[in-house]
Amino acid sequence: MVVDDDREIRESLKSLLTSAELGVATFSSAEGALASGLLGEAGCLVTDVRMPGMQGTELQSRVRREHPALPVIMITAHRNEELKRSALSNGAAFLFYKPFDPMDLLQAIHSVISSSEGQA
Repeated sequence: MVVDDDREIRESLKSLLTSAELGVATFSSAEGALASGLLGEAGCLVTDVRMPGMQGTELQSRVRREHPALPVIMITAHRNEELKRSALSNGAAFLFYKPFDPMDLLQAIHSVISSSEGQA
């Protein structure tokens, strides 16, 4: 599952994941992702940190409470070491700064999916 308010980023990530033969649902807001009812079925959540409305950090907190086994990968255009420490200490598996190498993100997604499948 990908949540990002930037349409180009969403489409780019959808294309990347589809080309890697991974199913993907995309949302332009955290609220839309929550309302979809799909979080319980997702293998991984990739979310932008800063978005209008609910921020990615708040979405991460909700996911931790409601779907604690769902791996979260956060992406942001804002380099901030405090944000990075906070995101990782609150359970994010990775935090990537935009622009990032799509292959690095894909490798991280495969890594968290493989790890979470091993725990099931």
